[in-house]
Amino acid sequence: WVFRCVVEAHWIVGRSSGRPLLCVPAAEGEKRSHDWIQRFHSSLRESSFSQSTLLAPLCSNVSKLPSGLLVASLENYSPVSKIGVFVKAGSRYETAENLGVTHILRLASNLTTKGASAFRICRGLEAVGASLSVTSSREHMVYSLDCPRDDFEGTMEYLINVTTAPDFKPWELSDLLPRVKIDKAVADQSPQIGVLEKLHEAAYKNALSNSLYCPDHMVGKISVDHLQQFFANNYTSARMALVGLGVSHAAVMKVGEQFFSTHTGAGAPGAVYRGGELRVQSGGGLVHALLACEGAAAGSAEANAFSVLQRLLGVGPHVKRGSNITSKLSQGIAKATAQPFDVSATAFSATYSDSGLFGVYVISQADSAREVINAAMAQVTAVAEGSLTAEDLTRAKTQLMADYLMSLESSEGLLEELGVQVLSSGTYSSPQTVTQSIDAVASSDVVKAAKKFVESKKTMSCYGHLANTPFVDEL
Repeated sequence: WVFRCVVEAHWIVGRSSGRPLLCVPAAEGEKRSHDWIQRFHSSLRESSFSQSTLLAPLCSNVSKLPSGLLVASLENYSPVSKIGVFVKAGSRYETAENLGVTHILRLASNLTTKGASAFRICRGLEAVGASLSVTSSREHMVYSLDCPRDDFEGTMEYLINVTTAPDFKPWELSDLLPRVKIDKAVADQSPQIGVLEKLHEAAYKNALSNSLYCPDHMVGKISVDHLQQFFANNYTSARMALVGLGVSHAAVMKVGEQFFSTHTGAGAPGAVYRGGELRVQSGGGLVHALLACEGAAAGSAEANAFSVLQRLLGVGPHVKRGSNITSKLSQGIAKATAQPFDVSATAFSATYSDSGLFGVYVISQADSAREVINAAMAQVTAVAEGSLTAEDLTRAKTQLMADYLMSLESSEGLLEELGVQVLSSGTYSSPQTVTQSIDAVASSDVVKAAKKFVESKKTMSCYGHLANTPFVDEL
């Protein structure tokens, strides 16, 4: 556009004065532009760009400091840096004396610390357009900070204060009680949350049986001492991973070396699967039922087989507003009942560091609950007996690989994948490595996983009008 203007323009007129600013004869302008282009191309041929002027390819880096802290980074040249602190401090590490402490700790993440007040943290983050969020699972507590790249060093002060130096005040702790009750009330209104929590409670003897929510008998009973003791036992360098996206590895290492110190921390018992059943009778005309067996630990080849089996059975429509016609569960249940049903969560899979759960989740009319659950079981049994085509296997593996790769397209998904992998194994497997391991799953592996579900001891949780819902020993 610039060259064309130079070649073709006779006059460039100022907008304000209307007087001509530049007069270029067309022929002369064309000659000048031609000479300039020749000089430009000549300079390109004569000059050689150094490697330092080019952006390096995306590459993850993982290091371990003498304190035991794991540091990982992936420089993606984003103008927004995303930093996460992953801690092995999920609800599985609670004891009978402090059940619900992780729920309170999650809500207390924005309170006063030894280095900054709650007001200073809030205003300091707002001043640069940063945001801090805290999430928790049964295994991890994750503190995630988004900030402009240029403000990385300044905002890290607040993240470090929150994760290493909380100063629990009794009056601030008491102010959290209404928020705890709201969280519990919202969860109580969701049957999906209810059946998942009850499933874990029935499936395990310890550790993973602990709920993500503070139990009723502990509401208002979690004290400052509970929080301080849990924090001292679990928030240690050897149980943490510092992960950064859109920031250099050297910068993340500098933060880790400066702020994190060595502590021993406390161990925790492994999860023990037992199987069982929990039923919650309620009103309404629907039944939410979740039937599962012990699956496989995260990162194992068996876990990949269960994930492929999950996609084979169906995980919901892949087409917006689709009928989920390719789902084996939907196909089987549609033949068993004419009433409306939903297999929205369909095949269910949850993996942890030392265990896992795999099963089917159905939502049906109360009158047809027995038929729907039996039909879902029959579909898994059919796979266990070898009813699996090469086309089915290929489609399931393709869906799993696509779901995994698409989850990494967001910074949240990428940060979680990087942090969880590094904290659990000390290394990071590239997406190519993960997809290759998925593609290596054979039909025999999927059949073996289905057989494990059919033959092993099961766990069942139900919620709703359960008059026609079978018990686990009847399946």
